[in-house]
Amino acid sequence: MPARAVRGMSAPPEVVFNTATDPARASAWLPEPLRGDGSPATEISNEELRARWGGDDAGWSAEIRVEPADSGGARIQLDLADGSGGEAPDQLADEALSNLAREVADNLQAG
Repeated sequence: MPARAVRGMSAPPEVVFNTATDPARASAWLPEPLRGDGSPATEISNEELRARWGGDDAGWSAEIRVEPADSGGARIQLDLADGSGGEAPDQLADEALSNLAREVADNLQAG
């Protein structure tokens, strides 16, 4: 059963989505089994602000959706599935969004 984590961020949705889908930054926030070799997400919908990563042989997958929040920021939903039944995906999903929040903050400070 996939784990779901939801988090709000004060950054614009497009900034959050672009940071999440930037292959150079994805390895800093995605859980280890999905980091791969820095390849981009397997599916990206810029119009829907939705992306999906597949874990190939390991059975891992992640899908992120970014929506505008009423406060002018963004609402991020991450669904994370571990096909092997191993590590606790709930904790990994929460950690992944915390890591993404740090990447977004770094991206905003960088300019």
